[in-house]
Amino acid sequence: MQRNSLTHKQFYVSLLVVAIACNGLVAQRSQRQRRVTMPTTAKRLTERQKVNHLLNRIAFGARPGDVERVTKLGWQKYLDQQLHPETIADAILEEKLNAFPELQLTNEQLVRAFPPLNLMNRYLQQRGIDQRMFGEMYSQVRSDRPFDAKATAANQNLAISSYGKATPEEVEKRRNEILAVIKELNVRPTNEVFTMAQQAKVLRAVYSERQLQEVLTDFWFNHFNVFARKGGPSNTTLIPYERDTIRPNVFGKFEDLLRATAQSAAMLYYLDNFQSMSPTGRRPPNLNSADLFVDPTLRPPMPNNPPRPNRPPQNPPPRRPGAGINENYAREIMELHTLGVDGGYTQQDVQEVARCFTGWTLKNPQLGGGFHFEPLMHDNTEKTVLGQKIPAGGGINDGEAVIKILAHQPSTAKFIATKLARKFVSDNPSSALIDRVAKVYLKTDGDLREVYRALFASPEFWAVENYRAKIKTPFEMIVSTVRATGAETDGGRPMLQTLEQMGEGLYLAQPPTGYPETAEHWVNTGALLLRMNFALSLSNNRIRGTKVNVVALLADSKSDTPELIADQMIKTLLNGEMSSQTRATLATAISEPHLMNVTNLANNPLLPRIVALVLGSPEFQRQ
Repeated sequence: MQRNSLTHKQFYVSLLVVAIACNGLVAQRSQRQRRVTMPTTAKRLTERQKVNHLLNRIAFGARPGDVERVTKLGWQKYLDQQLHPETIADAILEEKLNAFPELQLTNEQLVRAFPPLNLMNRYLQQRGIDQRMFGEMYSQVRSDRPFDAKATAANQNLAISSYGKATPEEVEKRRNEILAVIKELNVRPTNEVFTMAQQAKVLRAVYSERQLQEVLTDFWFNHFNVFARKGGPSNTTLIPYERDTIRPNVFGKFEDLLRATAQSAAMLYYLDNFQSMSPTGRRPPNLNSADLFVDPTLRPPMPNNPPRPNRPPQNPPPRRPGAGINENYAREIMELHTLGVDGGYTQQDVQEVARCFTGWTLKNPQLGGGFHFEPLMHDNTEKTVLGQKIPAGGGINDGEAVIKILAHQPSTAKFIATKLARKFVSDNPSSALIDRVAKVYLKTDGDLREVYRALFASPEFWAVENYRAKIKTPFEMIVSTVRATGAETDGGRPMLQTLEQMGEGLYLAQPPTGYPETAEHWVNTGALLLRMNFALSLSNNRIRGTKVNVVALLADSKSDTPELIADQMIKTLLNGEMSSQTRATLATAISEPHLMNVTNLANNPLLPRIVALVLGSPEFQRQ
């Protein structure tokens, strides 16, 4: 017991050092002329450091052997390959993703396979099934288990107490009827496909050879953020949003990416534009249907009423409260997607843009329907956006005109250049770098591949002061940890829950701003404690679905003392770069006498402890 207690104390001491170091880094970032203290006095990066830098910025960190492989290939060629992901084979990832065929379904198919409970209510009413009991049982169905009535059933005592005077036999009968319906319809809860999407994101980040594409997909999803738990169809629209809207466009023209997001079901629903209409417009009834699994044989017959020739004309139904123009999307497309908060637009521009996007809606959104332009909802009068006239009668072209106007604004070029520079270069990029990248954006008509190329060719990207100068987000930290150790993972629930605890649950950023990118949002004692705990759990193989062989990290090393083993791990996991302060902390943590015997590393707690401390160190939190 004393030995275990001492171990925990040492880890908390280490965590304190990590917190102090990283908070010091944040303080340094508040200064315009900041420099990060690194164990190098060179004015230029070495070739090996360049490779390491590239793997930390355009990839989710290096795997064992990656630095040597890219060094042999040449970092210039590696970068060019990453800018053209279509040239890179990705067989290992594709094999991993074969476990999730559902992620290839259309939105309509996803809703049919993973329907929200509210869409099944009419069918349940037709079948005379208790909706409350069905809901309790439906939430427990899992596709990764064999169909087993007893395993899937709700707790019997709870069920009996929930349904009053029902006998246990009656409850069991109802339960079996419900299970039969679930099996017959072959449906599963919507949160299950959401978890699949989260797992697939982790697997892509860990295993894909097209690392830059994954980094950019994550970046642009966050830029055009949608919240997966808003309700309604948000769980299922998430999958085609990333697959069909974001991922295919990250190396194309920004205008095309902007248009794709504007017409996506996920964005239209998230920012409510699917409801936006002219004050004099109306939403046709055929745009809304919520019939799912309706059995036509159970429909009651329509009454055969005689015609009423003298029936007076009926007034149209009263407009529902809240119907009219919705400015949410108009505001966010300018403030967050294109111009930026200081991009030169006014509240009048917001109103005019909102009018342009009236009628950009969804057909049957609850059933997975996609983009639809509805003329009856559109404001067809003349508009003026950023001083440019949009003539009356344009219909869907009004919104198209706005997209083109916004995509080609100098303010948009500067805003996008700033965000990309902040992502890939520094939390505080220089105005000179931003201006140069913005010029490339305007010159190439918003060609994102050329914008990235200009950014990665800049002297600022390769500057010593920007080496390991950014703090990893929780997602970057977890993925880079798995990659650095060569661990195998299924990206399952323990990993996903850890990300939520760290504050970056996948697809769970509620505001349209997405998750923050800069260090001050991710560096605090509590967050760093979670990071160290994750490193400790990983190195000791305590994460279900993830396995690592820490002994293999020593490779052919002849290290036979704790100090030499620590040096080897620093070399393997950190390119040999660790401050003297962190090394001193590490030395203290591995100085217990009972750890000195390293003849049986497989069963010695020394090795996972060293790995955890290196992975939890301030240096590993940087990229």
